[in-house]
Amino acid sequence: MERIELKDLEGFLVGNAQDTDAMTGCTAIIAPEGAVCGVDVRGGSPGTRDTDALDPRCNRQQVHGIILSGGSAFGLDCAGGLMALLEEKRIGRDVGVTVVPNVCAAILFDLKCGRGDVRPDAKMGRQAGENAFAKENFKSGNYGAGTGATVGKVMGSKYAMKGGVGAAALRQGDLFAAAVFAVNCAGDVAENGSIIAGVRGEDGVSFADSEEIFLRAYSENKDLFASNTVIGCIMTNALLTKPQAARISAQGQNAIARCVRPAHTIHDGDTVFTLSTSKVPADINSVGILAARAAEAAIIDAVKSAGTYGDYLSYADRMKKLG
Repeated sequence: MERIELKDLEGFLVGNAQDTDAMTGCTAIIAPEGAVCGVDVRGGSPGTRDTDALDPRCNRQQVHGIILSGGSAFGLDCAGGLMALLEEKRIGRDVGVTVVPNVCAAILFDLKCGRGDVRPDAKMGRQAGENAFAKENFKSGNYGAGTGATVGKVMGSKYAMKGGVGAAALRQGDLFAAAVFAVNCAGDVAENGSIIAGVRGEDGVSFADSEEIFLRAYSENKDLFASNTVIGCIMTNALLTKPQAARISAQGQNAIARCVRPAHTIHDGDTVFTLSTSKVPADINSVGILAARAAEAAIIDAVKSAGTYGDYLSYADRMKKLG
């Protein structure tokens, strides 16, 4: 198995767009030739667009783009901008009078980081698509859908840390699996079992452990709805059916379960898409393993690449404080 670059993925383009003053943004993943697509939603507070069509019982055969966005439900407007761009490029389902691009989306809540009155819109969704077609180098951290992402918010922003967007691409022989994830969870993020970002203690650098805080406050029923969610997209060249693509998305959720504590809470809208160009015959178990590893690496990349913003301390700056 080897690590490869996103720009080397045949059949996929990825682009970010962001407003660093308002601290919000979106990420576009494009399959110009179309791709089989599946989705898995595990969080209790999801915000999505056009995911019902991905049900294996429905007729949707291909998807041409995925939008991951900040801005809460307002951010779903980004999909319209990407659709308009794809239509101009004649990418979509041919209906005679035009083409109709199939674009799905998922959002996270970042309105409390930066300006809550500025959200990703159709213009930003279009810009993310244009950046993808321009093949700009993908940047992790405070970019795209991760611009305003934060983690470990159960005790408020004073003790939280900065999240972000991250990516990883892995190849085994002819098979590849890549992942782009925006990390904005209510809880902590762990690497190899150890917390690397999350709720901080009174000293500002130790970790308070989100799961323990949730347990101690079991009787409070605290409403954390408006602050969270991990969203991502897996890309592969494996030969997959629509139900199998949904299964790979479920494997991607395993990465969230490995890295995020607690994962899939009622306050998170954790959603994972899978896009497949269906070029390489492969055992679905092998594809799932590779996809989960890529997703896990993308989640860690998102946190480690993030930069401090306001009270939201970054992984890198915390490490500096520790000496």
